[in-house]
Amino acid sequence: MAVQRQPIRRIKTGTSSGADVGSWPMTVPAVAQIVQDGLELPPGVTILVGENGAGKSTVIEILAAVLGLNAEGGSTNTRHQTRSSEPGGLDLVVERSPGASKWAYYLRDETLHGLYTYLEDNPNPRRPEPLYHHLSHGEALLEILSSRTSDGGFYLIDEPDAALSFQGTLTLAALLGELVESGAQALIATHSPIIAALPNANLLEIGEWGIRSAAWEDLDLVSNWQRFLHDPQTYLRHLI
Repeated sequence: MAVQRQPIRRIKTGTSSGADVGSWPMTVPAVAQIVQDGLELPPGVTILVGENGAGKSTVIEILAAVLGLNAEGGSTNTRHQTRSSEPGGLDLVVERSPGASKWAYYLRDETLHGLYTYLEDNPNPRRPEPLYHHLSHGEALLEILSSRTSDGGFYLIDEPDAALSFQGTLTLAALLGELVESGAQALIATHSPIIAALPNANLLEIGEWGIRSAAWEDLDLVSNWQRFLHDPQTYLRHLI
């Protein structure tokens, strides 16, 4: 039986919790659960779903800090910052597979403008950088993801669907599929039922309960879209 060499096997608590249980972000149930129990990450793609404010982005920000990634996106070598507002790594540590790649990259929709500027101002000498600000938001996101991949790497991606059209989301799904085939691992927070439907994805639903495994067809995200698309006008009338 082949040994799985995914970049991250588990996020676990270090020698001390390093967090005040009565203050943010420990007041976020998903964060408190990770600090107490750790977080298993199987090979391939893990998808975080949940309502706004549930804690998806906070979880990803914490994991970015644990991995030493720039809080506003990029790799461990990326150096740009506007305002520090992230919670840090909470003394969590990474359990890796022996011999696995340590390459990692972080993309978060809300800070992509700053990342585009940084990459244009600090071009890679080994390859030409596109002018990201001359591309659409979605085109630039897909360009970064497709040009900064590494076989067997780890990718944190926060709400990429916010920047993408339907067709762009399908393109992202195809890119993620190629990454997984190369041995890469990804953790993605999304509101997209398309991204959540990635084959063999590990789905985790975040809410007031903390974190729980879920099936695609059981997600509120999916059932809400299905009801809306079945009869959009009736669905909206109930909300107005």
